[in-house]
Amino acid sequence: MKNRIWHKLIALVLILTCGQSQALTFIHAGKIIPADSDEILFRSTIVIDGNKIVRIESGYSTPDFEDTLIDLKDATVMPGLMDMHVHISSQHGPGSYVERFTKNEADYALKSVKYAEVTLMTGFTTVRNLGDRYNETVALKRAINAGDIVGPRIYTAAKSIATTGGHADPTNGHNKQLMGDPGPRDGVVNGIADARKAVRQRYKDGADLIKITATGGVLSLAKNGQNPQFMDDELEAIVATAKDYGMTIAVHAHGKEGMERAIKAGVSSIEHGTYMDETTMELMKQYGTYYVPTVLAGKWVAEKSQIDGFFPDMVRPKAAAIGPLIQNTFRNAYQAGVNIAYGTDSGVSAHGDNWQEFIYMVEAGMPALDAIRSATYHGAKLLNIDDQLGTLEAGKLADIIAVSGDPLRDINAMGNVIFVMKDGRVYKNTAD
Repeated sequence: MKNRIWHKLIALVLILTCGQSQALTFIHAGKIIPADSDEILFRSTIVIDGNKIVRIESGYSTPDFEDTLIDLKDATVMPGLMDMHVHISSQHGPGSYVERFTKNEADYALKSVKYAEVTLMTGFTTVRNLGDRYNETVALKRAINAGDIVGPRIYTAAKSIATTGGHADPTNGHNKQLMGDPGPRDGVVNGIADARKAVRQRYKDGADLIKITATGGVLSLAKNGQNPQFMDDELEAIVATAKDYGMTIAVHAHGKEGMERAIKAGVSSIEHGTYMDETTMELMKQYGTYYVPTVLAGKWVAEKSQIDGFFPDMVRPKAAAIGPLIQNTFRNAYQAGVNIAYGTDSGVSAHGDNWQEFIYMVEAGMPALDAIRSATYHGAKLLNIDDQLGTLEAGKLADIIAVSGDPLRDINAMGNVIFVMKDGRVYKNTAD
C-alpha cells in the first residue's frame, strides 16, 4: 500500500515539474443549446481538453484538483456565434466618403484591432469578412491566429470583386484624374480572363473566399442600387476558378436578375437579397444557396437616410428605398424554407452591435432557437467547417459562449454575453 501511494506521489511530482499535466476544463452549465438539433440540455458538464470538447455529461461532474472549473450554472451556454457578413476594418459614418482619400492601409489595420476585440467580446468567435480596401484583414487574421491580437477567427475575402463602375469599384465617385482604370489586381473585372485573374489574385493575396458584387449597392457612389453587374460568362468563370482553389463565393445582391444569374452559376451565398421573389427562393433551394439577410444593415441605413447630410445625395434615396425592405424579404425567405445563415454587415452599423440582428430575425417570425442555429450550425455549414465548429459536441473545437438569462424566452439576452471561450482559451468571464 505504502509503495503504491509513494509511486503516485512521484508521478504527481513528475507531472507538475515536467509540465505534462493532463488537466481538463470543466464547465458546469445550467442550460445548454448544443445547436446540433432542437434539443436543450439542463444541468450538464462540458469537459474540455486543450482546445477540444471531450464530452458533455449529464449533471455537474466533479473535477480533479488539478482541473479548472468554470461555473455557468445560472447562464445559458451555446457554441461561439458566427457572423457571416462583416467589414471588420472599418465602420461607417458621415466622414467615410472622405476617409478613402485621407486614410492609409495602416490606419485601417490599426482600427481593425479595436473592432476585432469588441466583436469577440460580444460572443462572435468566428466571422466572415466580406470586403476591405488594402487586404488589411488578411494581416489581421494572421495576427489573431498568431495570438498577437485578440479577435475572432476570421475568414476573409480581402478586396471584393466588382465590374467597372459597379458596386465595390474602388474609384467610384472620384474625379477623372484620380479614377484611372483599375483592373483585376484591384478587384475590378471585365470579361472572362479578368474574372479568372481576379480570383487567383485574391488567392495569392491570402484571401479565404471570394466576394463579388453582382448588383448595384446602397452605399456606393453609383446611381443604381439594383442593376445586374456581371455577365453570365464572367460569373461562371469566377465560380469555376474559385472552386479550383477551394474557395466559396459570397455574393452581394439586391436586384432579382443579378442574384438569379449568380445562383445559377453556383455561388455559395446571397447577401442582402432585397428584391428576391418566390422564383428566386425556389432557385436558392434548388441550388442549395445560403441566404445571409443583414437586416440590421437595412434598418441602419434606412434610419440614417432620414438625417440631412449623413449620406451623399446619390446614396440617400437608395438607403431610404432599399433598407426598409430587407426584413420582410427575410421573413418570406424563412417561410419559404431557404437556408439562412446569420450576417449583419457590421462595419456599416457599429461593431459590437452584431447581436441585434437576433432581435430583427425573431421579430420577423423566426423562432429564437432557429435564429441561434443560423449563427452557429448554419454559419459553420456555409464555411464548410461544420466538422470543427458550429455545435457543442465531442470532438469539436471549444468555441463556447454564455449569456445571462434565457434567449429562448427573451432574445434580448443575446446582448448580455458573460462568457467567451475561443479555441479553448477564456477571453471573457463575468459570470461571478
